[in-house]
Amino acid sequence: MGEEDYYLELCERPVQFEKANPVNCVFFDEANKQVFAVRSGGATGVVVKGPDDRNPISFRMDDKGEVKCIKFSLENKILAVQRTSKTVDFCNFIPDNSQLEYTQECKTKNANILGFCWTSSTEIVFITDQGIEFYQVLPEKRSLKLLKSHNLNVNWYMYCPESAVILLSTTVLENVLQPFHFRAGTMSKLPKFEIELPAAPKSTKPSLSERDIAMATMFKRFSCLSLPSSWDYRYGQLYVLFLRHHSRTSNSTGAEVVLYHLPREGACKKMHILKLNRTGKFALNVVDNLVVVHHQDTETSVIFDIKLRGEFDGSVTFHHPVLPARSIQPYQIPITGPAAVTSQSPVPCKLYSSSWIVFQPDIIISASQGYLWNLQVKLEPIVNLLPDKGRLMDFLLQRKECKMVILSVCSQMLSESDRASLPVIATVFDKLNHEYKKYLDAEQSYAMAVEAGQSRSSPLLKRPVRTQAVLDQSDVYTHVLSAFVEKKEMPHKFVIAVLMEYIRSLNQFQIAVQHYLHELVIKTLVQHNLFYMLHQFLQYHVLSDSKPLACLLLSLESFYPPAHQLSLDMLKRLSTANDEIVEVLLSKHQVLAALRFIRGIGGHDNISARKFLDAAKQTEDNMLFYTIFRFFEQRNQRLRGSPNFTPGEHCEEHVAFFKQIFGDQALMRPTTF
Repeated sequence: MGEEDYYLELCERPVQFEKANPVNCVFFDEANKQVFAVRSGGATGVVVKGPDDRNPISFRMDDKGEVKCIKFSLENKILAVQRTSKTVDFCNFIPDNSQLEYTQECKTKNANILGFCWTSSTEIVFITDQGIEFYQVLPEKRSLKLLKSHNLNVNWYMYCPESAVILLSTTVLENVLQPFHFRAGTMSKLPKFEIELPAAPKSTKPSLSERDIAMATMFKRFSCLSLPSSWDYRYGQLYVLFLRHHSRTSNSTGAEVVLYHLPREGACKKMHILKLNRTGKFALNVVDNLVVVHHQDTETSVIFDIKLRGEFDGSVTFHHPVLPARSIQPYQIPITGPAAVTSQSPVPCKLYSSSWIVFQPDIIISASQGYLWNLQVKLEPIVNLLPDKGRLMDFLLQRKECKMVILSVCSQMLSESDRASLPVIATVFDKLNHEYKKYLDAEQSYAMAVEAGQSRSSPLLKRPVRTQAVLDQSDVYTHVLSAFVEKKEMPHKFVIAVLMEYIRSLNQFQIAVQHYLHELVIKTLVQHNLFYMLHQFLQYHVLSDSKPLACLLLSLESFYPPAHQLSLDMLKRLSTANDEIVEVLLSKHQVLAALRFIRGIGGHDNISARKFLDAAKQTEDNMLFYTIFRFFEQRNQRLRGSPNFTPGEHCEEHVAFFKQIFGDQALMRPTTF
């Protein structure tokens, strides 16, 4: 396979750390996405690295026994280390604070600490086998304050840092899950829910394994109003993913992934089932709003997009892989360090290794090789793997870095070799403009809310974030249509049909069409001498009236004389272009027509006499000059009681010219009563 066949890849610059061995223990913190390499219990050094950390954190600590868990608080201010099942040790990494360790024992008697999670820079949750304890850490006092606790039997737990939700497994079958949400010093108990276990033989007792559960947030969308009652608006939608190795229905073979939607309020609901159609060892990632399922036996992966249309049975939607199964793109481990020489070639990385550990949303760690990768989706290869352009657009519009790929697809479907049919092109334009319209409406709602003063009363009011899925008219014009109309091999009827299809789509979504798109249509029509079609488009208002468009029509007068009148008619319809109409008529030396127009709208008392006299003189028609001069003399008489021009009108040159041609006696005398 070539590179163009792989749609998944490991990031180019992984986090590299010391390999796991009997002396060096490796830990991963899912909240900060940091890898801890702890040598000899910390006595010979601890090195902390993360994807965004340019400088790793290095320190030493006393070897007080085996480290079970180690994590920094958010912002790396406080270190927490669990060495026993009863206590957690803390050390401040804040300047001017004591670095002496302090310890917190779990409050519940006879409880064992299963682990802990930082929910902020100074708030931490202990998860025990008898419940959870929520603490505030007071670094300056080197102590902790219990904020809230809740008792229940716990088998195991899982934490989703993006939504600050901890999931606790309860009951004997381990399949009743109790979620808790943490925010700004508060702990909220959410409705518990039950995971449906697959049917099992009577001889075996079914139970829910921690390995088969994952949590992830997907489809992060910012509306202009972020409501505090729901994390759906702030973090995206939270899903619990259950890898069910055997279907509940006997007639279905293969494993499946069941997605439960966990809202901020209300009951958790089973929403989607992803059909894997195979058995074996699986691992899950969530990358760019896609569920990625890795299959170790075949060393391949498949992707699912729950936003694409599936098969709905009345309660859940069934989905199949978007694309055929493919391996992650082969990865070469670069040779580094003092021993690296130019003659050494990179070492191929063993993909889908049994030593791989997968974390949400997109982390793959190989502790034996000492690498942490982010899994990434490659969009370019998917373009050729999804022939249905409508489905392809639905897929691409949900991806983070989609803009240039979508524009490339649009150009490709308008090329001679891969030319799509007009209905397909119309579908693509409609999907693009649907996203465009949603953004414009959100912007308008935000502007109205700001204007109404809601931004002061509601600090949660956020400006809509423009994602790459928003392709406006300038994007399509610049990257697609302007190059498309220049293609000589394209039939001009097809070119015009495509342009009109895009304008039709904009009108359908009530988006004001920019004048440069109309100009593109007119220039294309003129280029192919299709003046009858141009006349029809204007006559039936297919092309919207605008001042730039009227000016363009004026410039076409030499090719198509009726364009002059079409332009004037358009300017009159605009009713806000009176000055432009006068300027157009004067530039064409139609001075009397300009004067009649301005009189018709009642603006003749305020117009500049000099401008009209200049234009009349340039025509070299003395009688026309006489008529215009006499008009303004009469206006002066009516308005000021004297036909003479005032010094402020700067008409001395024209008065002298009038005398030279017609004599002093031709000047109008003041009328007396």
